[in-house]
Amino acid sequence: MLSERLLSKTVGIGARQLFRSKGECARTLPAPEAGHEYLLYVHIPFCDVLCPYCSFTRFPFREEAARRYFEALRRELKMIHDLGYQPPSAYIGGGTPTIMMDELERTIDYMRELFPTIKEVSSETNPPHLDRERLKRLSNMVQRFSVGVQSFDNTLLKRMDRYNKYGSAEEIVERIQSVHDMFDTFNVDMIFNFPGQTPEMVSRDIDVFRTTGANQITYYPLMASPGSEKLMQTCFHGQVDYNLEKDLYNTLFDKMTAPVEKGGVGFYATDVYTFAKDRDAMIDEYVVDYGEYVAAGCGGYSFLGDDIYTNDSSLDGYCRRIEEGTMSVASHISMGHANGKRYRMGRELFGLRLDNRAWRRDFGKYIQYDMPVEYGYLAANGAFDKNNADELTLTRKGRYLVLVMMRQIFIGMNTERDRLRTLLPECERKMFADSAAKQIAAAKAADEAAGADQ
Repeated sequence: MLSERLLSKTVGIGARQLFRSKGECARTLPAPEAGHEYLLYVHIPFCDVLCPYCSFTRFPFREEAARRYFEALRRELKMIHDLGYQPPSAYIGGGTPTIMMDELERTIDYMRELFPTIKEVSSETNPPHLDRERLKRLSNMVQRFSVGVQSFDNTLLKRMDRYNKYGSAEEIVERIQSVHDMFDTFNVDMIFNFPGQTPEMVSRDIDVFRTTGANQITYYPLMASPGSEKLMQTCFHGQVDYNLEKDLYNTLFDKMTAPVEKGGVGFYATDVYTFAKDRDAMIDEYVVDYGEYVAAGCGGYSFLGDDIYTNDSSLDGYCRRIEEGTMSVASHISMGHANGKRYRMGRELFGLRLDNRAWRRDFGKYIQYDMPVEYGYLAANGAFDKNNADELTLTRKGRYLVLVMMRQIFIGMNTERDRLRTLLPECERKMFADSAAKQIAAAKAADEAAGADQ
């Protein structure tokens, strides 16, 4: 455990420092570089429920605000097009992208008109929107569809304030079973390491998942920012315990990759988080295939070479920037060449294989000589299975060490999102305060109901 704790602390400190906005203002994105491929990320920041563990840029749904936002979003997509970007793939995240189907479909239509190079579109959703009639047109527009479930344990769903709004585990299973065949890839997003979650609970969740018919699951470690951790302590009556994380990960890895019946096969691990029936399926983590991406939408992050551009995280501020004829970019962070290489190393290993010959081609040295400290740490801790001039692949322990690295990087981003949230206009900050009060009340009601049942 010492190696994991040291890695967690070191990467965590570096990530918090890296992602903190440096006050370097930027008004627009740079033009694309010749020969580079850029994924398009599109953010829809509206939800019916603001879950206590989530630090992404999101706001309670209001129709008037949402329609204004979608209009601004389409205008920003045109600005990205006019800079010369032609992405091969698009990922629509949130928030809940399907919260307004007419606006989402109109936006995808427009996006495909602007960017005929797009071959595949991924979109996220939440359980209440899994309805065949509702998804009929979208199923012809989206190739990969991902539903945020988080857990099939009703007690945890109640503590998240998702049970009453999004349905019981049993209802969610029925909804997935009714629509999973409408998309080439149907992914279920899950989270492990909630306070109080045990290996037995994770194992039961996987048993339930296997009944849904979905052909992919992405199992994220809990990546709570400091602000989210405090709220979760109240809602879950316990602290996040990273000492349990490795046991939970080993449980889900063994369970997902084990044969389901005599002569059968389990799911393939396609990256550190994702397991799929088809080894070549579109996977949830787009950073595996695309190291650079351009973001449209409130609070989006664009990763372009060694630079990060962040969009305005205020809903009103975002819309006003676009309406004034500028892009929504609010700040620019230069990672520096060394951090840019660390990001690439983590990203490729996250996808389970680092191409060492490509590394030598791009940087002049094999990675063991180019990044001796980072490589040496992982090698000394048994991270590598194949370790040669062609490639680096991961052992079981290596997969977990990379998971720790990525978890801390995302917590660093979420910590910065927390900080930016404190700078929002008062009316927007009040939305989060009101939401937190509702989450605490829902958790209290869940406790009272559980006590009455005993």
